[in-house]
Amino acid sequence: MKTASILMAVFAMLFVGCADKTADDHGHEHGAGGLEPLAYTLYSEKTELFVEFKPLVVGSKSNFAAHFTILGEQFLPLTNGKVTVSLIVGESGIRHSADTASSPGIYRLALVPKSAGKGKLVFDIETESYTDQIVIENITVYADEHSALDSQTETAISDEIVYLKEQAWKVEFANAPVVKTAFSDIIKTSGQILSAPGDEIVVTASASGIVNFTGNKTIIGSEVFQNTPLFTITGGNLAENNLDANYKEAKANYDKTKADFERAKELVNDKIISEAAFLQAKNAFENAQTVFNAIAKNYSASGQSVRSPMNGFVKNILVNEGQYVEAGTPLAVVSKNKKLILQANVSQKYFSKLPTISSANFKPIGTEQVFDTKMLNGKIVSFGKSTNTNSPFLPITFEIDNIGNLVSGSVAEVFLKSSAIPNALIIPVSALMEEQGNFYVYVQLGGESFQKREIKIGASDGENVQVLSGIEEGERVVTKGAYQIKLSSASGELPAHGHEH
Repeated sequence: MKTASILMAVFAMLFVGCADKTADDHGHEHGAGGLEPLAYTLYSEKTELFVEFKPLVVGSKSNFAAHFTILGEQFLPLTNGKVTVSLIVGESGIRHSADTASSPGIYRLALVPKSAGKGKLVFDIETESYTDQIVIENITVYADEHSALDSQTETAISDEIVYLKEQAWKVEFANAPVVKTAFSDIIKTSGQILSAPGDEIVVTASASGIVNFTGNKTIIGSEVFQNTPLFTITGGNLAENNLDANYKEAKANYDKTKADFERAKELVNDKIISEAAFLQAKNAFENAQTVFNAIAKNYSASGQSVRSPMNGFVKNILVNEGQYVEAGTPLAVVSKNKKLILQANVSQKYFSKLPTISSANFKPIGTEQVFDTKMLNGKIVSFGKSTNTNSPFLPITFEIDNIGNLVSGSVAEVFLKSSAIPNALIIPVSALMEEQGNFYVYVQLGGESFQKREIKIGASDGENVQVLSGIEEGERVVTKGAYQIKLSSASGELPAHGHEH
């Protein structure tokens, strides 16, 4: 009999131990009475709120784990500021405030409801830089825990991926809503950025001689102004076509013909020489003057100066220092760098679509930034009507403003915008993930809940891509940090939740 009692006690202990282990393995702390916590994710223009709390019951304390994320290029945790939660039921309300975050991004709040019914939760945010308010409508306050338990239903999400806010805040992370908007049919091709006609000038040698560089303005990329000295051309030790010798010869000839002309003016007045002799002296002087002025322009003891003809920058140097050049030899290229040409090459099969093209996006090779010709005051200059023997493609040319970080001569991916697609479902290109030729995105179902979703895509303009199927308008897709979610899901480990309910 004693042995049977001992065995029954052992079995009872094992049963209790197994029951406790099952509860611990659930992953979330339950509220009193076995109430499952509620979770809400809401967005304002400035803030994302993800909050978890026990269902509201009259006379029972509900703890709130409110996660606040500041929206922007990267979603960052709210670290400084005051947060107040208010529960309003009918004409009465209660509130609780927290002046600081318990940990970056997380504010711990609590409420003890006083009356049952339908109400709303209001979260007010006050920081040094901004204020915000997020409201959760149609919140039920239950009269007792039995009523709260009866109303609870379990909703299982297939293929749910848990990725905590604490993880997202440590990496580059952002999401964006799927929207319907006007889009364009896209012709993707390649192109090149070129200097616009009249936007650059070739600086040439005005005389023959040896080229010497002037200061540091003859470095490629240097900013120059009109009349900035770039080069000096000298005669050096040349036996022929010596600039210095030519200058002295032209000066002597100019002085002689000038003196002859002055004397001829006096003689012709006194009828000592004929009118024909006077005109001959005048003509010789004017010719000598023209030659001398051409050589003497910008000439000094150190040689003849070659100056920039306009404001801009030195795009290219075409000679070496000490090199002999003939008059008219190109020395450098100076560019204003204000206007550029984007020239795209289009396959002949799109010839009928060329008249419908209104603008283009383009992405210079080696960068991730996408530019829009409309944002650069772009306009179509021309499009090809025929091909040539050197290329089977049809050129289409845009003139655009240079905002300062576009380099003439660089190659670019070009996305030509053709006929309009009304109410297209689009997402940022950065949200796309590819796997064996198939595209998918991570949809954010809740603050810390995600789902991998395969999608079918249409046209892409380099910034956004059209979605044909797989997601719906209003759903939010991860645009930064998708790879980290992929790694987290591949590990197969569910992170410890660590939130108070």
